[in-house]
Amino acid sequence: MKIVILGFGAVGRGVARVISLKKEYLQEKYGLQLDIVAAADRSGGAIFAEGLNPELLLKTKEETGKLSEYPDYGTKGISGVEILQKVEYDCLVEVTPTDIEDAEPALSHMMQALEDQKDVVTSNKGPLALSFSVLDDTARKNGVQFKYEASVGGAMPIINLAHDTLAGSNIESVYGILNGTTNYILSRMAKEGSSYEQTLNEAQELGIAETNPTQDVDGWDAACKIVILANSILNLKATLKDVKVEGISNITPESIALAKKEGYLIKLISEASPESLEVSPRLVKEGSPFSVEGTLNVATLKTDLAEDVTVVGKGAGSIETASAILSDLVNIWKASK
Repeated sequence: MKIVILGFGAVGRGVARVISLKKEYLQEKYGLQLDIVAAADRSGGAIFAEGLNPELLLKTKEETGKLSEYPDYGTKGISGVEILQKVEYDCLVEVTPTDIEDAEPALSHMMQALEDQKDVVTSNKGPLALSFSVLDDTARKNGVQFKYEASVGGAMPIINLAHDTLAGSNIESVYGILNGTTNYILSRMAKEGSSYEQTLNEAQELGIAETNPTQDVDGWDAACKIVILANSILNLKATLKDVKVEGISNITPESIALAKKEGYLIKLISEASPESLEVSPRLVKEGSPFSVEGTLNVATLKTDLAEDVTVVGKGAGSIETASAILSDLVNIWKASK
């Protein structure tokens, strides 16, 4: 399978790394050979029809910061769309940074690939939160696969679980902790009795929270994810503007202590059902599946046949997220056989 990787930040590098690590395993178990025929970052990209070396891509990025410096096959300034128009490939792996204002350039990348009848795998929440129906309809119209397990919960397998394992069940709602940064902050506040500001600073020093943590702490990252689940699993035809969003910046040590006294924890909970699309701090019972600590994510699917099915997993990390992308690539390959 010939793939193009657009975006070579933490997740793009993770994809290159797992392709290198799992090369023999994929060949032996599935007869699958993944060839990276093009990869791009902000500097431009590298193109080679016979397949770029994943380790050399990683080395080039680490040493120069620019994929356009890839030996012999680098091109400065070439855009993602230009690469897609120029290269022969089977599947686009779209892992450019998330933009929740207009979803670009990722939306244009995905639309170009789908219109050209190429499969698409992505971890990018922006296009899915703003234009899910357009992307899904375009994929169906062109008879190609559109996969996005990595867009929600990193390594936590919720979308494929709902579509495949629970295929015979009607899923009535989804309820979960979908942001690792806020879960870390609230967990530490509960454990240490520290203030929100102090704990946020700690999370930033550890690299768990971004320098500008707004999307996480104000609830917008979780809102994007619950929109994706609402559309993908519940078929609600929602966009980001349909979500009622409240973040965690007003949570005090006193409110957390009061909750603990009654046997509860405060968590940032995302919920999707036909009646509700919301992200907000809520009380959860200590000892329940939602009392997970650190950066873990957890989600419960409420079904008619299997009742409540709960999954827990690492919600972030380059290798963890890349593992979800790899599972989508394998599933596309298996479906083509």
